[in-house]
Amino acid sequence: MNILEIKDLEIPGVKVIKFGKFRDDRGYFMEPFRKSDVLNYKELRSMYNLDVCQTNQSYSKKNVVRGLHFQWNPYMGKLIRTINGSMIDFFLDIRKNSPTLGKIIGYELTADENSDYEEWIWLPVGLAHGNMYLKNTTIEYFCSGEYSPKFETGISILSKDIDWSLCDDKIKKKLDSMIKDGSVIMSDKDKNARDLTDWINSKEFTDFDYNDLKSRNLC
Repeated sequence: MNILEIKDLEIPGVKVIKFGKFRDDRGYFMEPFRKSDVLNYKELRSMYNLDVCQTNQSYSKKNVVRGLHFQWNPYMGKLIRTINGSMIDFFLDIRKNSPTLGKIIGYELTADENSDYEEWIWLPVGLAHGNMYLKNTTIEYFCSGEYSPKFETGISILSKDIDWSLCDDKIKKKLDSMIKDGSVIMSDKDKNARDLTDWINSKEFTDFDYNDLKSRNLC
Protein backbone atom coordinates (compact mmCIF):
# COMPACT_ATOMS: atom_id res chain seq x y z
CA MET A 1 0.00 0.00 0.00
CA ASN A 2 1.81 3.07 -1.27
CA ILE A 3 0.57 5.70 1.21
CA LEU A 4 1.31 9.18 -0.14
CA GLU A 5 -0.51 11.43 2.31
CA ILE A 6 -2.73 11.30 5.40
CA LYS A 7 -5.01 14.28 5.83
CA ASP A 8 -7.07 15.25 8.87
CA LEU A 9 -10.51 16.66 8.24
CA GLU A 10 -12.35 19.03 10.56
CA ILE A 11 -14.06 16.30 12.57
CA PRO A 12 -11.59 14.61 14.96
CA GLY A 13 -10.52 11.12 13.94
CA VAL A 14 -11.64 11.31 10.31
CA LYS A 15 -8.77 10.67 7.91
CA VAL A 16 -8.32 10.89 4.16
CA ILE A 17 -5.66 8.40 3.06
CA LYS A 18 -4.15 9.02 -0.37
CA PHE A 19 -2.40 6.00 -1.88
CA GLY A 20 -0.49 5.69 -5.14
CA LYS A 21 -0.82 3.58 -8.25
CA PHE A 22 2.07 1.91 -10.06
CA ARG A 23 1.60 2.82 -13.71
CA ASP A 24 3.19 1.72 -16.98
CA ASP A 25 2.12 1.52 -20.63
CA ARG A 26 -0.14 -1.46 -19.87
CA GLY A 27 -2.21 0.31 -17.23
CA TYR A 28 -1.72 0.33 -13.46
CA PHE A 29 -1.48 -1.83 -10.35
CA MET A 30 -2.26 -0.78 -6.81
CA GLU A 31 -2.63 -2.19 -3.32
CA PRO A 32 -5.71 -0.51 -1.88
CA PHE A 33 -4.99 -1.81 1.62
CA ARG A 34 -2.19 -3.43 3.57
CA LYS A 35 -2.47 -3.59 7.36
CA SER A 36 1.29 -3.62 7.99
CA ASP A 37 1.65 -0.28 6.18
CA VAL A 38 -1.10 1.28 8.26
CA LEU A 39 0.81 0.32 11.41
CA ASN A 40 3.72 2.54 10.33
CA TYR A 41 1.68 5.72 10.82
CA LYS A 42 0.81 6.96 14.30
CA GLU A 43 -1.83 9.21 12.70
CA LEU A 44 -3.76 6.01 11.92
CA ARG A 45 -3.66 4.56 15.42
CA SER A 46 -7.46 4.23 15.52
CA MET A 47 -6.99 1.70 12.70
CA TYR A 48 -4.30 -0.33 14.49
CA ASN A 49 -6.84 -2.78 15.88
CA LEU A 50 -8.93 -2.76 12.71
CA ASP A 51 -10.24 -6.25 12.09
CA VAL A 52 -11.98 -6.19 8.72
CA CYS A 53 -14.82 -8.63 9.28
CA GLN A 54 -17.19 -7.43 6.56
CA THR A 55 -16.78 -5.74 3.19
CA ASN A 56 -19.63 -4.03 1.38
CA GLN A 57 -20.08 -2.90 -2.20
CA SER A 58 -22.84 -0.51 -3.21
CA TYR A 59 -24.08 0.78 -6.56
CA SER A 60 -26.21 3.92 -6.61
CA LYS A 61 -27.76 5.98 -9.37
CA LYS A 62 -27.17 9.70 -9.84
CA ASN A 63 -29.00 11.86 -7.26
CA VAL A 64 -29.40 9.04 -4.75
CA VAL A 65 -28.81 10.11 -1.14
CA ARG A 66 -28.25 7.43 1.50
CA GLY A 67 -27.93 7.64 5.28
CA LEU A 68 -27.02 8.76 7.81
CA HIS A 69 -26.45 5.28 9.33
CA PHE A 70 -24.57 3.88 12.33
CA GLN A 71 -24.67 1.03 14.81
CA TRP A 72 -23.42 -0.28 18.15
CA ASN A 73 -22.99 -3.81 19.57
CA PRO A 74 -20.74 -4.17 17.74
CA TYR A 75 -19.35 -0.77 16.93
CA MET A 76 -18.51 -0.24 13.26
CA GLY A 77 -15.71 1.86 11.81
CA LYS A 78 -15.67 2.20 8.02
CA LEU A 79 -12.93 2.56 5.41
CA ILE A 80 -14.59 3.85 2.23
CA ARG A 81 -13.55 4.48 -1.37
CA THR A 82 -15.16 5.02 -4.77
CA ILE A 83 -14.50 2.28 -7.34
CA ASN A 84 -16.07 4.17 -10.22
CA GLY A 85 -18.15 7.30 -10.46
CA SER A 86 -18.32 10.20 -8.02
CA MET A 87 -19.94 10.76 -4.65
CA ILE A 88 -19.98 13.05 -1.66
CA ASP A 89 -19.34 11.10 1.52
CA PHE A 90 -21.15 12.58 4.54
CA PHE A 91 -20.24 12.02 8.18
CA LEU A 92 -22.02 13.42 11.21
CA ASP A 93 -20.39 13.49 14.65
CA ILE A 94 -22.72 11.74 17.11
CA ARG A 95 -20.24 11.35 20.02
CA LYS A 96 -21.08 12.64 23.48
CA ASN A 97 -18.50 15.24 24.65
CA SER A 98 -16.97 15.55 21.19
CA PRO A 99 -15.88 19.10 20.27
CA THR A 100 -17.76 18.71 16.98
CA LEU A 101 -20.88 16.92 18.25
CA GLY A 102 -23.78 17.55 15.86
CA LYS A 103 -21.61 18.85 13.03
CA ILE A 104 -21.53 17.28 9.56
CA ILE A 105 -19.00 17.37 6.72
CA GLY A 106 -19.08 16.18 3.13
CA TYR A 107 -16.01 15.06 1.19
CA GLU A 108 -15.94 14.26 -2.53
CA LEU A 109 -14.50 10.93 -3.63
CA THR A 110 -14.18 10.54 -7.40
CA ALA A 111 -12.67 7.56 -9.21
CA ASP A 112 -10.40 8.45 -12.15
CA GLU A 113 -8.55 5.70 -13.96
CA ASN A 114 -6.09 8.28 -15.30
CA SER A 115 -5.14 9.56 -11.86
CA ASP A 116 -1.90 8.49 -10.20
CA TYR A 117 -3.61 8.00 -6.85
CA GLU A 118 -6.86 7.10 -5.11
CA GLU A 119 -8.27 7.95 -1.69
CA TRP A 120 -9.87 6.24 1.24
CA ILE A 121 -11.86 7.94 3.97
CA TRP A 122 -11.52 6.38 7.41
CA LEU A 123 -14.56 6.95 9.63
CA PRO A 124 -13.88 5.78 13.17
CA VAL A 125 -16.53 4.72 15.66
CA GLY A 126 -19.01 7.45 16.56
CA LEU A 127 -19.94 8.89 13.19
CA ALA A 128 -23.19 8.58 11.26
CA HIS A 129 -22.43 7.91 7.60
CA GLY A 130 -24.20 8.72 4.35
CA ASN A 131 -23.60 9.47 0.66
CA MET A 132 -24.81 11.73 -2.14
CA TYR A 133 -24.12 10.44 -5.65
CA LEU A 134 -23.15 12.89 -8.38
CA LYS A 135 -23.33 10.22 -11.11
CA ASN A 136 -23.97 6.50 -11.31
CA THR A 137 -21.38 5.22 -8.86
CA THR A 138 -20.00 2.08 -7.24
CA ILE A 139 -18.31 2.24 -3.84
CA GLU A 140 -16.82 -0.28 -1.45
CA TYR A 141 -16.09 -0.15 2.24
CA PHE A 142 -14.35 -2.27 4.82
CA CYS A 143 -16.13 -2.57 8.16
CA SER A 144 -14.67 -3.20 11.60
CA GLY A 145 -17.90 -4.84 12.79
CA GLU A 146 -20.52 -7.06 11.22
CA TYR A 147 -23.90 -5.56 10.41
CA SER A 148 -26.26 -5.86 13.38
CA PRO A 149 -29.82 -4.88 12.42
CA LYS A 150 -31.07 -4.94 16.01
CA PHE A 151 -28.51 -2.34 17.03
CA GLU A 152 -28.48 0.05 14.10
CA THR A 153 -30.29 3.30 13.53
CA GLY A 154 -30.09 6.44 11.46
CA ILE A 155 -30.40 10.21 11.60
CA SER A 156 -32.13 11.85 8.66
CA ILE A 157 -29.84 14.06 6.61
CA LEU A 158 -32.93 16.31 6.39
CA SER A 159 -32.89 16.83 10.16
CA LYS A 160 -33.13 20.56 10.90
CA ASP A 161 -30.90 20.37 13.99
CA ILE A 162 -27.75 19.20 12.16
CA ASP A 163 -24.97 21.80 12.17
CA TRP A 164 -23.60 22.36 8.64
CA SER A 165 -21.17 25.14 9.56
CA LEU A 166 -18.05 23.04 8.86
CA CYS A 167 -19.29 21.70 5.54
CA ASP A 168 -18.24 23.16 2.18
CA ASP A 169 -21.05 25.52 1.19
CA LYS A 170 -21.09 24.19 -2.39
CA ILE A 171 -21.86 20.69 -1.11
CA LYS A 172 -24.74 21.89 1.08
CA LYS A 173 -26.15 23.98 -1.79
CA LYS A 174 -26.00 20.95 -4.11
CA LEU A 175 -27.99 18.87 -1.63
CA ASP A 176 -30.48 21.68 -1.01
CA SER A 177 -30.97 22.15 -4.77
CA MET A 178 -31.71 18.46 -5.28
CA ILE A 179 -34.22 18.51 -2.45
CA LYS A 180 -35.88 21.69 -3.72
CA ASP A 181 -36.27 20.56 -7.34
CA GLY A 182 -37.37 17.05 -6.33
CA SER A 183 -34.53 15.23 -8.09
CA VAL A 184 -33.18 13.66 -4.89
CA ILE A 185 -33.81 9.91 -4.53
CA MET A 186 -34.12 8.69 -0.93
CA SER A 187 -35.70 5.73 0.81
CA ASP A 188 -38.63 6.40 3.12
CA LYS A 189 -36.55 4.90 5.92
CA ASP A 190 -33.82 7.50 5.46
CA LYS A 191 -36.23 10.39 4.95
CA ASN A 192 -38.12 9.57 8.12
CA ALA A 193 -35.17 8.63 10.33
CA ARG A 194 -34.81 10.26 13.75
CA ASP A 195 -33.45 13.75 14.20
CA LEU A 196 -30.22 14.58 16.00
CA THR A 197 -31.92 15.77 19.18
CA ASP A 198 -33.81 12.49 19.49
CA TRP A 199 -30.50 10.61 19.25
CA ILE A 200 -28.84 12.81 21.91
CA ASN A 201 -31.75 12.14 24.24
CA SER A 202 -31.57 8.36 23.74
CA LYS A 203 -29.99 5.97 26.26
CA GLU A 204 -27.66 4.62 23.54
CA PHE A 205 -26.03 8.05 23.18
CA THR A 206 -23.95 7.39 26.30
CA ASP A 207 -22.35 4.40 24.56
CA PHE A 208 -20.65 6.86 22.20
CA ASP A 209 -18.66 8.97 24.65
CA TYR A 210 -15.83 10.67 22.76
CA ASN A 211 -13.32 10.52 25.62
CA ASP A 212 -13.98 6.84 26.27
CA LEU A 213 -13.74 5.93 22.58
CA LYS A 214 -10.53 7.92 22.23
CA SER A 215 -8.94 6.26 25.25
CA ARG A 216 -9.67 2.89 23.61
CA ASN A 217 -8.18 4.01 20.25
CA LEU A 218 -11.57 3.67 18.58
CA CYS A 219 -11.60 7.24 17.29
